[in-house]
Parts: sequence; C-alpha cells; structure tokens
Amino acid sequence: MFEISFGEILLIGVVALVVLGPERLPTVARTLGALVGRAQRFVATVKADIQQQANLTGLNELRQDIEDAAHSFKGQIDAEVRGVREAMEQNSAELRSLADEARAPVEEAANAIHGGLQPDLLDPPPEQAEAAPAKDENQLDLFDDIPPAKPAASAAAQPAEPPAAH
Repeated sequence: MFEISFGEILLIGVVALVVLGPERLPTVARTLGALVGRAQRFVATVKADIQQQANLTGLNELRQDIEDAAHSFKGQIDAEVRGVREAMEQNSAELRSLADEARAPVEEAANAIHGGLQPDLLDPPPEQAEAAPAKDENQLDLFDDIPPAKPAASAAAQPAEPPAAH
C-alpha cells in the first residue's frame, strides 16, 4: 500500500519523540494505532462489499441466463404443442371426411340387404321385443334344453331312447 521502509519509520518515530516528548508519545501512538485499525477495517469492509457486489452481478448474470434459457425452452415447447394440435386437428378432419365417405356405401349396403325398408321398420316395436321369438320347429337350437320333436314316421322306425339327464 504505502511503500515506507523501516528506516523511514524509525526516522518518523525519532522526530515524533523529539516533537511530542516522552510523556505524550504513548497516548499519540495508541490513538494512531486505533485510527490505523479503523482504516484497515474500513478498507476490508469496502473490499468485502465490492466482492459481494461482484458476486451479485455474476449471480444476476447467471439468473438472467437461466431465465433466458427457460423462456427459450418454453417457446420451443409451445411451438411443439401447437404443431401437435395442428396435426391432431388435421387428422381429425381427415377421419371425419373418411367417415362421411364410408357412410354412403354402408347405407347403400344396408338398403340393399333390407330391401329398401325404412330403418324404423327394421327395429321391432317394444311390445314385440319383449315377447318370446317365434320358434321354427325345423331349425335346430343348440342352446335349447328340450330336444326337437321327432317326426312321427321316424319315431316309429327307431326304438325310443330315454331322455338325457341334465
């Protein structure tokens, strides 16, 4: 800091002893030491404050860099989400058009199968839906518990079999 050699300090001490005298020199030296100590503490505090501000500046720059990266990342995510939404809307529109295209042949096939009957005529009314369906005696029902009745001519030709136990 100050470039004072030992010889210069000794010369200042001798001059102070001559000027101040041996009675007041210890008090002045103590006061001078306290002032130098205060000056050193003040310099240390200023250095610490400057260092802290430099660190805060570095931290502020780092915080700003992180915020910029976060904003950039958010922008990328938003762009990707927009792209996915547009693709989904486009695919949805394609599917709707394909469904509309497929509906006409299906309706045409239904008309051909049902002979052009009205769709409301195809569904039985609720009264008929609740009634048991009519049975055709000539049709074999695999889930029917009672075996179908044998015709009279074949029943006489074959011996009677006992009914199967369930």
